[in-house]
Amino acid sequence: MKSVFYLLIFPGFLFSVSIGLLAGWLDRKLTARLQWRVGPPWYQNFMDVLKLFGKETIVPQGPKWLFLFSPYLALVSAILVATSLGRSIISPLDSFTGDLIVFIYLLAMPAIATIIGASSSRNPLASVGASREMKLILAYELPLIISIIVVILKCRGALQIGQIIQYQMSFGSIIFTFSGALAFLVALFCIQAKLGIGLFDIAEADQEIMGGTLIEYSGLPLALFKLTKAIMLYILPLFIIVLFLGRDLSPLSLIIKYLIILLVIILIKNTNPRLRIDQALKFFWRVPTILAGIALLLSLFGL
Repeated sequence: MKSVFYLLIFPGFLFSVSIGLLAGWLDRKLTARLQWRVGPPWYQNFMDVLKLFGKETIVPQGPKWLFLFSPYLALVSAILVATSLGRSIISPLDSFTGDLIVFIYLLAMPAIATIIGASSSRNPLASVGASREMKLILAYELPLIISIIVVILKCRGALQIGQIIQYQMSFGSIIFTFSGALAFLVALFCIQAKLGIGLFDIAEADQEIMGGTLIEYSGLPLALFKLTKAIMLYILPLFIIVLFLGRDLSPLSLIIKYLIILLVIILIKNTNPRLRIDQALKFFWRVPTILAGIALLLSLFGL
């Protein structure tokens, strides 16, 4: 019963979805104010998802089970990360050995599930979105993994989230080192691409390919993808806080750090135009990858 509570209530599904939807509302509200608009009320994202639950699900011709399975795969992966990461923050000793490696794989699953679902729909625009998503994954995963390796090296080879938190409690946050600061900057851009918002809204690109990867989704499956995106907006900033700013994870400190990172993500989103896929590839293979490599070298020298 305790495990079910963790998974479904706190810090799992209901809690992470609620925080993610509220973070999405804050994004929409600040974006609206920057554009001299009023913006939606705080409950708008909740109502949008509830409305989708009541809509008809239209399934295109093709592998129907893949099309319908993909949103569940994405949502379950996000919930597992939210639950495990939340428990590790609450009690670092409860984290399991190698959970950091598991998190890396699980955080990649929503994007992979989106690719599978879009490809199975047999829609040309969805195929374009899936192709872009695949290229984007190949672009940002390498610098993100290198930045995580920097954290592992700084924490003396720790592959457990709880050990990384305990190390920072004893020796200070990773971000306050030269290599840690560079790795944090790289991770910040990579999670922006993982979220697929702002300048990295390439796979959906509503104005260009009319939703791309999600163009054929409606009703419950579309709602599940929306919920997954909301959870990712909650767990990705939280993930880099744990990795780079893990010295003080008290509730107040955690909220302040999360809001600051969310604000930075929103500002980047609203001050930069969407990149073309070739521009995104060049950007990640040059700037973040080089910075991550420099951070890796610095960490080897203990800097």
